[in-house]
Amino acid sequence: MWIGKFCKITGIGAYTLRYYEKKGLIRVSRDRAGRRDYSEEDIEWVKFIQRLKDTGMLLRDIRHYSDLRYEGDATMKERMELLLQHRKSVMEQRDKWEKYLQNLDEKIGIYRERMRKNGF
Repeated sequence: MWIGKFCKITGIGAYTLRYYEKKGLIRVSRDRAGRRDYSEEDIEWVKFIQRLKDTGMLLRDIRHYSDLRYEGDATMKERMELLLQHRKSVMEQRDKWEKYLQNLDEKIGIYRERMRKNGF
């Protein structure tokens, strides 16, 4: 499928897709005219790349994971290790943000109480 349709399906813009390709995160086949020809398999792969980015995985680590993925099933163990490491990082970030949220909630509670006492 061409890039326009692929963008609609994935929700990822053409610029981003070209960037992913330039950085080696995705390897896209081309037709005889040299146009990108995305496959159904590329859809889930690009969505997964986006989730890795959204959860804070560094681009170099996504590139390493991508290289391993394209090497095939023999790299499953190493890919799993990368994902386990990233999962640990995501959990640590989640814990940090939960503490920040708790601190904000406490401060909001203080203001609400003070405003109630002062008739606001």
